[in-house]
Amino acid sequence: MLQVAFKEWAAVCRALAAGQQSVILRKGGIAEVGGEFRPEHARFLLYPTHFHEQQRLGIKPEFLPLLDAAEAERPPFGVVRISHWAEVTAVRFADQLADVLALDDRHILSEETVRQRFAYRRPGLYILDVIVRPLPSPVEITETPEYAGCKTWVELADAVAVV
Repeated sequence: MLQVAFKEWAAVCRALAAGQQSVILRKGGIAEVGGEFRPEHARFLLYPTHFHEQQRLGIKPEFLPLLDAAEAERPPFGVVRISHWAEVTAVRFADQLADVLALDDRHILSEETVRQRFAYRRPGLYILDVIVRPLPSPVEITETPEYAGCKTWVELADAVAVV
């Protein structure tokens, strides 16, 4: 059972689920404690977000079909469909842009997006190596005000079975 969810772009969640991405690059959301992401959980549900217009420009063009599919299958407003969970196998902080750019074949983000995330506030990004697995069946949850906003971690009201 997992109760913690990790908010990420819907296209990235799809890429992770499809094995087209094996790392998560994270700086932190506006609502993070202290404005900085912390790799707090080793296992978490993937909570796809759809409200970032920059997703279309933020991913490599060849992965736009993932975004189109995510939008086509988007649940009704106020509902979040969770279908996968992740386990972190390694965490590191990269303070050199070259180290992050060297991971280009392991994610779907555009180089410009990686550069912007790296440079935001102070240089550096967390790199989480992950293994992603499907839930026995997708679950739909109601998005509450507590889940909304630019934050990474969300504690759901109810735990979700992962096996």
